[in-house]
Amino acid sequence: MKTMKAARWHAAKDIRVEETSIPSPNENQVKIAVKFTGICGSDLHEYMDGPQLIPVDKPYVLNGHQGTTTLGHEFSGVVEEVGKNVKNIKKGDRVTVEPIFRNPESPFISSGEYNLSEPLGFVGLTSNGGFAKYTIVEDYMVHKMPDSMTFEQGAIVEPAAVAAYGIQQSGMKMGDTVLIGGAGPIGLLTAQIALASGASQIFITDLSENRLKKAKEIGATHTFDARDKDIANKIKEITGHGVDVFIDAAGVQASFDTGISSLRNGGTAVLVALFMNKIEHDALDQAMRELTIKGIIGYRNIFPEVIALINSGRLPVEKLITSTIPLDDIVEKGFKALIKDPSEVKILVDINRE
Repeated sequence: MKTMKAARWHAAKDIRVEETSIPSPNENQVKIAVKFTGICGSDLHEYMDGPQLIPVDKPYVLNGHQGTTTLGHEFSGVVEEVGKNVKNIKKGDRVTVEPIFRNPESPFISSGEYNLSEPLGFVGLTSNGGFAKYTIVEDYMVHKMPDSMTFEQGAIVEPAAVAAYGIQQSGMKMGDTVLIGGAGPIGLLTAQIALASGASQIFITDLSENRLKKAKEIGATHTFDARDKDIANKIKEITGHGVDVFIDAAGVQASFDTGISSLRNGGTAVLVALFMNKIEHDALDQAMRELTIKGIIGYRNIFPEVIALINSGRLPVEKLITSTIPLDDIVEKGFKALIKDPSEVKILVDINRE
């Protein structure tokens, strides 16, 4: 067998499940037989409005990738083959993938801040990814999974790492109160992480009643329709002075404004969502109230902890899986379903299911 099926991005609204060549690893790479791959919001953005991170006009400088791209960066599988320089990873290992590329010439590598190295790149965006039977990744991206973890859980480690890194960077302490703007996959995973980390109250806003219901199911103490203009006052009535931490997982002006207004003086906001448009911000209010507003990109040095937390049962990420579909149905039952049906949260593609 020299070819395999893969979901390939050609242009906005043009993703095709088609035959493509099976890749082979170089001396520092790992070939993975993919089991499950999650559809991420960034995949959806590429489908709707791409190219955004996919290199079309010029090659991605770290690997030369350009143009038509096999999407998918949230995935798990089994190691099929390793390059001659790869150590501590072998054929047959059950693995999940941390898909951020690292520029070896960047000063941020030696400091351990590898998610800040440039140019930013991800498997499945600046290289071919996990919506295929086989994919190739760099050896430093591969994390072994415990035998007791399912491949479905393994496919959610990557978005869970985004949520965990956001909570970590917020400085949240046991007993703190947390507001999360947006009850999509990252927002709901953030709620699960906050709960596992000892938050006393978790508030979530969203436009979807179904997603707010899901938020309650996984442990949110209070939910609000994001269109409610009085959320900040209601939160202050409940908490006495506002929340300690605000996590923006929606990335729009309205979510930002509500979150900043809901913070207690001295509180911290973390921008987890990728804001597609510029927003207005009152810097004087920030200074007068001593607010900390921090942006993050992806994650760093947190995959092992997330894997351990999922494996312990204290982070039941599988509760967020709303559909599992075959690769052939990825456009209709995957991308289009996520756009049309707000009850869908995390859709996994079962790569080996016909």
